[in-house]
Amino acid sequence: MEPLFQLEIALPPRGSRSILAALHNQLRTAILDGRLKPGVRLPATRAWGPLYGVSRNTAVAAYDLLLSEGYVTARRGSGTVVARSLPRPIERRGPTRQPGARRRLNPYYLAPAPLAASRMPSLQPAAPCPSAFQVGIPDLASFPFDAWRRLSNRAMRRFKSRPPLVADPQGEAPLRAAIAQHVSFARAVACNPGDIVVTAGAQQAFDLLARVLTTRGRPAVALENPGYPPLRAAFEAHGARISPVPVDAEGLMVDRIPARARVVCVTPSHQFPLGTAMSAQRRLALLELCQKRGAAIVEDDYDAEFRFMDRPLDALQTLDRAQCVFYVGTFSKSLLPDLRLGYIVAPPWALAALVAAKGLADGHSSVLTQSTLALMISEGRLTRHVRSMQRLYRRRREVLLEGLRASLLRWLEPLPSAAGLHVAARIVGAGREAAVIESAARRGLKVGGLARYYAGKPALEGLVLGYGNAEEGAIREGLSRLREAMVE
Repeated sequence: MEPLFQLEIALPPRGSRSILAALHNQLRTAILDGRLKPGVRLPATRAWGPLYGVSRNTAVAAYDLLLSEGYVTARRGSGTVVARSLPRPIERRGPTRQPGARRRLNPYYLAPAPLAASRMPSLQPAAPCPSAFQVGIPDLASFPFDAWRRLSNRAMRRFKSRPPLVADPQGEAPLRAAIAQHVSFARAVACNPGDIVVTAGAQQAFDLLARVLTTRGRPAVALENPGYPPLRAAFEAHGARISPVPVDAEGLMVDRIPARARVVCVTPSHQFPLGTAMSAQRRLALLELCQKRGAAIVEDDYDAEFRFMDRPLDALQTLDRAQCVFYVGTFSKSLLPDLRLGYIVAPPWALAALVAAKGLADGHSSVLTQSTLALMISEGRLTRHVRSMQRLYRRRREVLLEGLRASLLRWLEPLPSAAGLHVAARIVGAGREAAVIESAARRGLKVGGLARYYAGKPALEGLVLGYGNAEEGAIREGLSRLREAMVE
């Protein structure tokens, strides 16, 4: 072996797919920091096996990468040596010193990190503890992967006869037809395929609505308080003035909507995060109010697919006679968040503006994903899957509520709800929410509090416990740890 090559190399175990990357990175780093000086001859590629247990093919690939980057040279009969003239490392530019540069940026996106986090909580990976009670995630393992793959292959075969790069920003016609049929059956929403705009999930739906409904002069937008932070963020980012409106046992308090509000956003079927269903009287009052004022309603039908008690009340869109309701739905809970598919059922007067906004935002949603979902809906597979998942979620919900009542009722009072994949619970005693969350985190349990969903000072302290992606054993283990956190 080459006696002058005394470099210490630490590589992943044999069989790992990252050996090449590790070898290349360590050789390049050694050249840049001077441990391998210009002119030093590297071992022959066949020598890497005895030296480090690296196959010759891997060594050849690593040398080829270094050669393409200019770190080594190779000549027939002379082997591979470190280049005499090394490429200059990329210099990282520091923050700009140009006066006034930050004034060119939208100030909303320059908000301090804690403020930004409170506006838009991200979906982080589940905590190491399997009972993390993560909110907004369905059972990922139950997704019908095999059926989706077969349907996707069928959709792909149809592309052979499709002209290239032809897509409708409003959404593929078969999917819009399937959605119209689905929401008519599941939620009694009266619409035609032409009323629907397909979006990249509910969040893009909120963003598109904020674009077309936020006009000049910073119009006021009334939002539930507490409410869904990403919805609030979408309208704030487009310059709207947010008017938080409190929620009680009957849902949004319609009489507290400010007179200047020209957009009202609600989750009437399953208020997020409290779980309240908006009463029939409040629904009619809201529709009448918005009709008189010429205001638009954004109806987020959050978690409406999974209802465990009572017959669901009609959607606001079903009752709307003045064409003021924008109905937003998504397949994130009924299928998989990663599909990134949602939809807006829009009034005719706003349809062209929404389609134009969608075209500017991203052109169109994935045609293959849309085509696959259309097949899944039209063949009845989505309905069967939702029915199966409803039984699973019902049992998990029962386990969670039984556990709360059996061992935690002294500290946590579950709030009434009849749908969804989470339960909100009020903490008994004031000023404890942050301490409970911190105590649970020390026990490896990630739980979310109600405070993050309020605009301003929270009116209620509590926890939001998701159970969609937690098995029954994990729920029980999580409740056990939560009890320990409560008694600390």
